[in-house]
Amino acid sequence: MIWQKMLYGTGALLLSTAILLAGSMEIGEATKAGSSNAQDVLVRAQERDATFAPAIRYFMQAPEAKGSDTPYGNNTVAGHYAQAGDARIYYEIYGKGKPLFVFHGGGVGTPYEMGQMIDNLRKNYQVIVVSTRGHGRSEIGHSELTYEQKANDMLAVIKEVTDEPAVLLGFSDGAYTAYKVASMYPECIERIVAIGAGTLKPGFFSGEMKVADLEKIDAAFIEQQKKIMPEPERYQEFCTNYMKFWSKMEVGEDFLRTIECPVLLIAGDEDDHAPLVTMVEAEQYIPKASLCIVPKAWHTAFLDNFDVTWTAIEQFLQTDKAKLIGSRKVEYNRK
Repeated sequence: MIWQKMLYGTGALLLSTAILLAGSMEIGEATKAGSSNAQDVLVRAQERDATFAPAIRYFMQAPEAKGSDTPYGNNTVAGHYAQAGDARIYYEIYGKGKPLFVFHGGGVGTPYEMGQMIDNLRKNYQVIVVSTRGHGRSEIGHSELTYEQKANDMLAVIKEVTDEPAVLLGFSDGAYTAYKVASMYPECIERIVAIGAGTLKPGFFSGEMKVADLEKIDAAFIEQQKKIMPEPERYQEFCTNYMKFWSKMEVGEDFLRTIECPVLLIAGDEDDHAPLVTMVEAEQYIPKASLCIVPKAWHTAFLDNFDVTWTAIEQFLQTDKAKLIGSRKVEYNRK
């Protein structure tokens, strides 16, 4: 089962007392991107002052593992909402510069797990950290979960923030979503960093994801999720529908060839969610793709070997788009 493979995952966070500083401001409706210096000051004050430090946790976080000082995914001082169909999608904004959107992993995923990358990115980019439908503070809605819906959810957030072609950084579920956005709306995407998302055949992810089972693995994480979710009573309903969606999911050559923008694929060489051979296939099929293989790394390559992962990401983001033509496709890898 997919949840049994997710040994690290991502964690939800407890509500920070810094929310009180926001007064009667409606969560997520504070400001548009880049429109409030006061909000930036507030967020930074929260991060500097130890009295505002939230309880920080991601799924199966090891006791010795230190996360970011910013509670990404539950830092409502920086929060906003975008209406996407029948659900409001929650996102947070950090930093200044070219917009870069971060899409986290799914199931037990929240943005906080990707905190070290976000900490680095926000120094030079306006980073938009999105909680996908049914995760964290984003609503579940009542329509059927589809690949197109996931892309349209993210497009709604992108359109709230910028009219320029955006940079997407996705992990696992988030990377697959980034692919779909780029395929459906190529004019909206400049480039993609995709971690742990290769070719995929229906049935690879199967079985059930029961909240009760997840609680046995990490009760504190599930408790945090329930406190954050708008409708915690629907948690199991969402998990059931989520696995139904993924059990039928297929990502193959025909689809991947529709992605026109440059893509950097990052693969952990020990990943059993997106096995290395599937990442090689994706690199061969996406016209302007290159592949970075991270040694001694699982699905969460950015946690297992951050230095290698970050070096690849930084170089890709700093390279002029005209030079990102992808790696040469080797014919024997495509037979």
